[in-house]
Amino acid sequence: MRDRRVVLAWAAFVVVASVSCVLVLRREDRLSDLHIYYGALSDLHGGRPLYGYVADNGGPFTYPPFAALALGPITAVSEGVLQGIWLLATCAAVVAIAGSVGVALTVRRSRRPLVVAVAATVLMLSAPVQSNLRFGQVSIFIVLMALLDGMGVVPPRLRGVLVGVAAAIKLTPLLFVAYFLATGRYRDAGRAAATFLACAALGAIVLPGESWTYWTEAVRQTSRIGNLASLGNQSLHGMLLRVGVDAATLPLLWAALVALICAAALLRARQLTVRGRPGHGAVLVGCATVAASPVSWTHHQVWPVLAAMLLIGASGVTRRVAGAALLGTMVVSLGAVLSPVSMRPGVQFLFENARTVGVCLLCLAGFGGVAVTAARTTRRPTVGRAWWRVGITATVAVAFFAVQPLPAGADPTFKAYSLDDVINPRYFFVCRGPVECAAYGTEAPVTFGTRAEKTKVRVNGVVAPQVARLEYYSAPGGAPRAIPLLAAYPGSRLFSFRSASMAQGRLVAYAADGRPIADYDEELAAALRATAR
Repeated sequence: MRDRRVVLAWAAFVVVASVSCVLVLRREDRLSDLHIYYGALSDLHGGRPLYGYVADNGGPFTYPPFAALALGPITAVSEGVLQGIWLLATCAAVVAIAGSVGVALTVRRSRRPLVVAVAATVLMLSAPVQSNLRFGQVSIFIVLMALLDGMGVVPPRLRGVLVGVAAAIKLTPLLFVAYFLATGRYRDAGRAAATFLACAALGAIVLPGESWTYWTEAVRQTSRIGNLASLGNQSLHGMLLRVGVDAATLPLLWAALVALICAAALLRARQLTVRGRPGHGAVLVGCATVAASPVSWTHHQVWPVLAAMLLIGASGVTRRVAGAALLGTMVVSLGAVLSPVSMRPGVQFLFENARTVGVCLLCLAGFGGVAVTAARTTRRPTVGRAWWRVGITATVAVAFFAVQPLPAGADPTFKAYSLDDVINPRYFFVCRGPVECAAYGTEAPVTFGTRAEKTKVRVNGVVAPQVARLEYYSAPGGAPRAIPLLAAYPGSRLFSFRSASMAQGRLVAYAADGRPIADYDEELAAALRATAR
């Protein structure tokens, strides 16, 4: 029976992996990050600057020079062949990571094949692994190297080397050096640091100009990586940007919170390692890198998926429920799926930032600091009491976010369109051309329509002559957004903007003397519901 379950579990993995790869290859923008690696290295081999490369989609090469050396062989084959090899290698890395999870769970050897097969399938279904497949990312290989080294499964004389190489390609695994020091693995820490410096030195020798550019300029230019306030960046830094923290306060607040999260994670990881659970300790440190990094795109977030599976495999209702909740956030985008039922902006903010909140709580309370000091002097709670505690905690958390009057900065999706965008029918759809648009604006101060998309809602309309100013409030208590009124055609003025959700949206029109003449609140929500139907 067990053998049959293992076969079925691996068959499920093969099906999920195959379908995922086929769907990736059918996309026009397939493996876009791999395309950047390939194009940048081809330019480098042709004598052009590595950090001057810009792909068709606007993406530059953002990794250290050593990464270019490590990835250099990929240009030996055509890009089409490379895509197939890369997808297969990604699937193989998923299997290897799942095998490490099976070891970390310390299950009986007879059950381990089934656990590994199930873990591989769950990993393949998660958003981070799907993102690695879609973009052709190196993140999955960085996680594998750091996990194997962190767990200490490599030969003793080589421990620390994989972390050093991984950090030379992407800087975030450097936190594992602190983990080695915290757990008394001083030689491993020395090897990791020495390997990192040796790789950086090799990059400087082979690519001196690119090394100078990266370490003096590119490493500090976070704008090269993308809009850090976008919902895809589920790091603590990204969430603070979305909250709208003042620019002068942000660096200090972020640094203090990062120090707290990393200290708690390292302290708990040390305790877990002493208790014979180095896999749990390594995963916790990996989660801390996701929370602490300025940028944690979806493909970086493999660590929380591993943490969720370890929690589900632990004892106790609370841990298992927490693991299931964390796993749910890593498989689906709660902000997009639950936006129709998020009646308050704070709840929607919780959904949109669930991955950040989950990984921070994991470091501070789940695997982290609170668990270090918790005394085990009371009796183990019954199952009923455990469920009661879980329910109360979840209710309090949702209630806390429900009463928050979030600032306008909590909507990073917002964008108001300009006169140059009028030609785009995706943004301007209520009326087209001077005759059609002139027919509006005579009966109501504002005439508008909405269009719902997967992660945003668009609003487009026409204002009457008496409207001098138009403002949009994305959440109660937040600052208003000024909406440009565009004289696109004679005798009519148009507007168009997008927002993450209209659940609490409010559109206000003002006369020339500053008096509000129209307030659209329920109408926006009703228009959105009608569009959704």
